[in-house]
Amino acid sequence: MDQAADIVIAGAGLSAQLVALRLAPQARVLMIDRHPDPLAGHTWSFHDADIDADAQAWLAPAIRRRWAGQEVRFPGHARRLASGYASLDAGSLGAATAALPGVSMIEGRVRDIDGRSVTLDDGRRIAAGVAIDARGFRPHPAAQVRFQKFLGQEVELSSPHGLTRPVIMDATVAQQDGYRFFYLLPFDDRRLLIEDTYYSDAAALSADRQRTAIADYAADRGWQIARVLREERGVLPITLRLDAEAFWRDRPTGLPVIGLRALRFHSLTGYSLPHAVRSAELVARHWQAGPETLAGALRRDSLADAGRQGFYRLLARMLFEAAAPDERRRVMERFYRLPEPLIERFYAGQTSLADKARILTGRPPVPVSRALRCLPGTLKERSA
Repeated sequence: MDQAADIVIAGAGLSAQLVALRLAPQARVLMIDRHPDPLAGHTWSFHDADIDADAQAWLAPAIRRRWAGQEVRFPGHARRLASGYASLDAGSLGAATAALPGVSMIEGRVRDIDGRSVTLDDGRRIAAGVAIDARGFRPHPAAQVRFQKFLGQEVELSSPHGLTRPVIMDATVAQQDGYRFFYLLPFDDRRLLIEDTYYSDAAALSADRQRTAIADYAADRGWQIARVLREERGVLPITLRLDAEAFWRDRPTGLPVIGLRALRFHSLTGYSLPHAVRSAELVARHWQAGPETLAGALRRDSLADAGRQGFYRLLARMLFEAAAPDERRRVMERFYRLPEPLIERFYAGQTSLADKARILTGRPPVPVSRALRCLPGTLKERSA
């Protein structure tokens, strides 16, 4: 049976939900996902400079918490940054989209998709003015990746933790399996997200080991966990090399693609929310012109972004290929000694030529010979 919608989206993760949030109630949006609760166990964050004021206004109903600053901690250097920070999670984003008129979701496995319909494994065909593919990351030979992997627990402590702002990297911990740090989001004076995070060459992680590490980390700081409220885990791609033209040649030209499926994330930090916001804005601007026009706009924007991110892929290569796993922390510690406006532009994907020179000059935290070997890529690189 056909089921009408203005926009049908295969996948109901972050990018799909932000399209719904941006377009409702002007458009009827139907999301399809094979998971009954596709947002469960997820938190997404951004720095204030990552997203402009207009986009933050429509994103606001989905934000769980904002903070006026943030911190980083390394063995030889700790720093407070004035840049604002904000987080969404499954509860806040899900509640925001569930309250929207004209937005709905069904559970099902997608068998086929084109620009105007989605066909499920059970034979149902769902037609729409536009169909969008947002089914998440899939490896592709045109992209060489490593991994940012994590397990986090939102916990309630028996007494206040004393944090007033997020700690986006506490790298004072023992280094294992690459660059390791803890990520802390204080939602109130006793409720805290604690994530054990790794920049690693391999995607595998041990949930039991990371749960133990979280408990030990809390105990070392004098925090007594009264209860674990939820758990989240993830393995995110970090891009070292990309032939963007080859990647997009494999995509049907009339099918709009967003999210990790389109490799829309910061190549080094893994942050995807600003890219999801940008894609939602493009969908809002072009969907009424039809799937071919929307697909072309998304593709052009992705190719342009791939060009801009060449520098971040170079830094990712230096982190993973020039620095030994137990030396990667030194690379990040050096970066966080740089001026705060440069750091803000870095996260926002707006690094200037002067910023690039500042990042690359000075005494390198990795052997020069290894760093030089990272300059060329084995895959075609667009201009940085």
